[in-house]
Amino acid sequence: MNVDLYDFDLPEELIAQTPLADRTASRLLTLNKSTGEVQHHMFPAILDYLQPGDTLVLNDTRVIPARLFGVKQDTGAKAEVLLLKDLGANRWEALVKPGKKLKTGAVITFGDELTATIESEGDMGERVLSFSYEGIFNEILDRLGQMPLPPYIKEKLDDRERYQTVYSKHEGSAAAPTAGLHFTKELLEQVRSKGVDIAFVTLHVGLGTFRPMSVEKVEEHVMHEEYYILSEETAKLLNETRQRGGRIIAVGTTSSRTLETVAGKCGDSPITAMSGWTDIFIYPGYTFKLVDALLTNFHLPKSTLVMLVSALAGREQLLNAYREAVEQKYRFFSFGDAMFIY
Repeated sequence: MNVDLYDFDLPEELIAQTPLADRTASRLLTLNKSTGEVQHHMFPAILDYLQPGDTLVLNDTRVIPARLFGVKQDTGAKAEVLLLKDLGANRWEALVKPGKKLKTGAVITFGDELTATIESEGDMGERVLSFSYEGIFNEILDRLGQMPLPPYIKEKLDDRERYQTVYSKHEGSAAAPTAGLHFTKELLEQVRSKGVDIAFVTLHVGLGTFRPMSVEKVEEHVMHEEYYILSEETAKLLNETRQRGGRIIAVGTTSSRTLETVAGKCGDSPITAMSGWTDIFIYPGYTFKLVDALLTNFHLPKSTLVMLVSALAGREQLLNAYREAVEQKYRFFSFGDAMFIY
């Protein structure tokens, strides 16, 4: 299956550069996956599509200020680091710029507080860095680091919390689970008031979610591993939802990938608590085992995220909905509008 099947035209002016002042002020496109019907709403209308007995599954990961700007110790040349995965013992997997000049053995300094040595190079362009510092790493990172906004966002983010969900809890992501950015605490209370359960999973968003595809055939793409956690409380809620005939509604592709990873490991047995690394790649032909409906943002052309959403909605229906979103001038990507597939 050719990657170009998931391409579409997107005017650059539709790429949202800044978050809206009110999280719930986004628009909402709904797509009925059975009929292909598309409707247009404001985001709070999501309440009309949730039913008592459903369970909404949110990814409670928290983005760290993972982008660091420093200099190469020997030459003073500028160097950029994007932290992706905490390997323990002050070692991190990361992406670096400029990649051609930052090879094994290179030392990068970030002011007087932090130094990184490149230990090794991976086959996807990533590096393993060993950090040295005095004090607490997270506090240093909070002072020196910047929020790792995607490269298509050119505007500066004034408030770091606008790239966090209101329920973010567990630090570890290099990007936000952006479908959740539309919720406020008040709206989540309204969800609960409808008789809808809210469950949490954690998937620390890393290279697997946003690495561009460099192959022509979808099947040849290899996803990068990301760490996930599904708790006993969430496992219990998911099993109860299934038993009562409710729907499991994933908020975001990261929640979807976590749920489907766990479902694949549990097979026909009840869902159990677990954690680990997932490199699940969902594209058309995949049969969803847990996810019945999905709330998501609008994604990049030819991305693994467009393929995941197409697997649930159907490629033709998904691309038709995207064309309509472009015509209606929806805002795309991380700070953009939302889509509900049910």
